[in-house]
Parts: sequence; structure tokens; C-alpha cells
Amino acid sequence: MAARKSTWEKITWTWQPASEREAGDSIVRNFLLHWFPAKVARESLSWGYSFWLGTVSAVLFLILTITGGVLMFLYVPSVERAYLSVKDLEFTVSFGWFLRGLHRIGAHLMVAFVFVHMVRVFLTGAYKNGTATQQNRPLNWVIGVVLLLATLLLSFTGYLLPWDQLAYWAITVGTNIASAAPVVGEAMRFILLGGNTIEQGTLIRFYVLHCFFLPLLVLALFSYHMWRVRKDGGLACVDKQALDQKREKVVPSKSKTYSLLGIASGASVHVETSLVDEVQHTVPSSPTLTRRLALVTMVTLALSSVLTLLFHAPLEAAANPAVTPNPAKAPWYFLWLQELVTITTFTVGGYTINGALIGGIIIPGLLVAAAIAWPYFDKSSVRSVGVWFAPERRKQNLIFLLVVAGILLFTIIGTYLRGPYWNWYWPWQSWPVMPRKF
Repeated sequence: MAARKSTWEKITWTWQPASEREAGDSIVRNFLLHWFPAKVARESLSWGYSFWLGTVSAVLFLILTITGGVLMFLYVPSVERAYLSVKDLEFTVSFGWFLRGLHRIGAHLMVAFVFVHMVRVFLTGAYKNGTATQQNRPLNWVIGVVLLLATLLLSFTGYLLPWDQLAYWAITVGTNIASAAPVVGEAMRFILLGGNTIEQGTLIRFYVLHCFFLPLLVLALFSYHMWRVRKDGGLACVDKQALDQKREKVVPSKSKTYSLLGIASGASVHVETSLVDEVQHTVPSSPTLTRRLALVTMVTLALSSVLTLLFHAPLEAAANPAVTPNPAKAPWYFLWLQELVTITTFTVGGYTINGALIGGIIIPGLLVAAAIAWPYFDKSSVRSVGVWFAPERRKQNLIFLLVVAGILLFTIIGTYLRGPYWNWYWPWQSWPVMPRKF
């Protein structure tokens, strides 16, 4: 006779099932666990393949949502009161400085981790379809590119909200670069700012975009992104593992649920990607996957908290359109664009080439277009899918890494080597004392 469970065990049994049967039942019965498959491949749980970068990005988005929701109770999106409400957060509200700092660090980390996650996906060729049917990983890669752009916009729109000098002039630089787009540039800047200058209309637009539309967009795209990962049979490393095994005719199990259309045509994603020896290569999602997720969540939260304590969120003087800081720099993730604008601005025969158009619009636009189109022109074999630095993708990886290295190099130059008037200064050189404007 089975031992009776306590009330606590009745509530939590799905997270710590006592048998394989309970592990399978837990996925069906638990609303949150219904997100996962009943079993997951051991290979996809390894720390060294994906580094869990996508999960870390999702956890950071969760941290941003929670901290941002609390900040909305304390922040006033008004030109007259925005800066003062942030000062209240820093010096009056209990642990307000930590809340603001955690939100700011989380935003920076999310930009970095989403970018590195995309680098990992490219270098492992995980944007390509494997051998299973009904996969559409190229589409999921495109969704990932859009997610990266949405993450950048999310962080960029939040940059203005403190309404201090750093925020005001960073947005000035960013929107000036956007205005260089041919035909639609000025109109786009006007719509974004709500006028020709950065004032109340701009603040309220950035606030609504930052707190409502962009988070909804990211949440919708992320949900679809994860759904596609499930439909594509999991991480790409599983395709490689299945390919390495001796293929056998897998008879659909009566205890499992398959796509009706897939079974009817004899080709279900689940059937075709089933490993020959599931007992050896798979484990129940609950509790194996859920424990890994809990660990990644705790480590991400701990890392963000430590960085918040080490690097206090800056707050400069209140925004003043009459006093221009020198140099005026864009947010760090757009500094490579600012540097690109600089080096593509030159004079030929007395005519100055507009670097904002070339370096700020055309080159990054081509990079985004190339990223979206790349999976559809990549003709490497399925043997390279889910493999780090696959030999037959050596040239592609080299080109991609050169672009990444260029972005990182320009970001470092813009951060540490550009001083007043955007002139070059070595780290050991002091900047000239600029005259103060009274």
C-alpha cells in the first residue's frame, strides 16, 4: 500500500517525482512543466554545448520585468519630475538604489548574453535543419535576430528615463545616427522623439515603448522562439547524436502522444528524432531539467546582484540641453556604430562623405540583412549541424568571427580611446581640461 503524501508533497510532487511514471505524469499535470517535453536528451543538458546562454537571457528578462514593474510605482515620466524621482530612488526609498542598479545591470547583461547566445548558435551551425522532418530552424534564427534588435531597442529606450546628462546626450547621439537613413531618416527621428527636440513628448514615448510595447514584443517573440525549439526537436546537438546512431525503424509507442498528421504521413518530428536507445540518452525533464534551470536562475540572479553591488548605477546632473558634454557618447552597445560613423566620414575633393549614412545605416543594415539571409544560403551538410567549429564551416565561422571581432574592437575603442571632440587618446594620456560653459 502506497504511503500517504503530506499536503506539501501533494503540492510539490510534480517537481520531485518518485518514479519515471510520476515524472511523465508531472509534465501533463503541472501547468508550468507542460512547457517541457516528458524527456530531454542528456547531450542538450551539458554545460559545454550551449552554456545555457538562452536560458540566462530569459532569466534576465524575468529579472527586468519584475524590477521594472516595481520601478513603475516609483518613477514619474515627467520632464520636471523624472530626474527627482530617480534621485528619490537613490537616496530616499529603502534599497531603491539596489532595485534601480539591478534593473540597469540586468539590461546590460541581457544585451550581452543575447548577443553571445547568437554567436554560439552560429558557431555550432544550430540555425540549420537536421535530418528530422518539419524542422524550421532558419525561421527560428530570424526570430532570434529580431529578438536581438528588440533587446537593443528595449535597452535604448530605457536609457533616457533617468533624464540626466548621460541619458539625454546618449539618446541625442543615437537618434542623430538614425536620422541619417535615406528618405525616412528625419521622419523616423521625428516620430521617435515626438518632435524635433528631446523633451516631454520624447520621454513619454520612450517610457511607453520601454514599459509596454517592447516588453510585449520580446515576450511574444520569445514564446514563439521556445515553441519552435520544441517543434524542431530540441537543441541541434540532438540531431547530431541521432545521426551518429544506427538508424532503425522506430515504432510509435502507445503511451506517447504524437502529431496526428505526422503519424498519418509516417513522419512525425517526435518519431523521427527519437533516439534509438532512449533509456541511455534521455532523462526525465522533471526533475533533471528543472533542477538545472533552477541552478541557472540562481546563479544569474547572484551574478546580477554582485555586479549591482560592485558597479553602482551612475546618475549625472539633470539633463541640460544647453550644456553639451565632450565627448557625447552613445550607449556602449551602440559605440561600435559611433566609431564606424567616425571612420567612414572623410573628405574627397572638398566634398565630405556622410559617415552617419554609411557607418550608421548602410553597413549595419547590410549586416542585419546578411544575418537574416545566411541560413538560406548556407549549403553545409547536416553533419555540421550542432557541431562546434565544424571543419566544413571553417570559412563561414571565420567571416562571422571577423565581424564579431570588429564590433568588439570598435566598442573598446569608443569606450576607452575616444576623448573630447572624439579625438584618439591612449589610456595613459590625460584629456585636456575643457573650458566650462557658464
